[in-house]
Amino acid sequence: MLRLILLGAPGAGKGTQADIISKNYGIPQISTGVILREEIAKGSELGNRVKSIIEAGNLVPDEDVVAIVRERLKNDDCKNGYILDGFPRTIPQAEALDKMLSELGSKIDAVISIEVDDEDIIKRMSGRRVCKKCGASYHVEYNPSPADENCGNCGETLTIREDDDPAVVADRLKVYHEKTAPLKEFYKNQGKLRVVQGCEKLEDTTSNVNKALREAL
Repeated sequence: MLRLILLGAPGAGKGTQADIISKNYGIPQISTGVILREEIAKGSELGNRVKSIIEAGNLVPDEDVVAIVRERLKNDDCKNGYILDGFPRTIPQAEALDKMLSELGSKIDAVISIEVDDEDIIKRMSGRRVCKKCGASYHVEYNPSPADENCGNCGETLTIREDDDPAVVADRLKVYHEKTAPLKEFYKNQGKLRVVQGCEKLEDTTSNVNKALREAL
């Protein structure tokens, strides 16, 4: 049984590690962002309500997000555990999650925070280049295209995603430090937090995460 929360700034590698853990432990990766997009696509009552909230530029209320997670955790694939990715994001959400899990007779087993310096995250994300034509992705330093500013597969000019613009990344990091980083203290006080260093090499980060999981379980 592994009921896990992954914390980390945008670009820290949470999604990649969640995918690896999901495959290794046979448990689902639960992303509230993905669930919300699915509900909107289905045109459900919740999806339509969330869509109007997002289009108005507002945040989805905590009670709606918690309700989404509650329903998702009832699925059979969660009986041996799960990974929460992107939730909770704030202390009130974490408190609501604890209350909801207590009502279900459950609890979080471990919380892993992947730490990467802001400067390294900006370097990682602003160096990304993508091909809009074939979907190939590169990095100017770690994985450069053999065709310089063009795609090595199809020759299309590579572009920078809006989310990878250095100014946008800096703003996202500011929000993370203000809203989400305090969760580390919250879970540290519960004795559940494990902090690991996110490294340039994927295998090094994975090794650090696996070590933290062994210590936590």
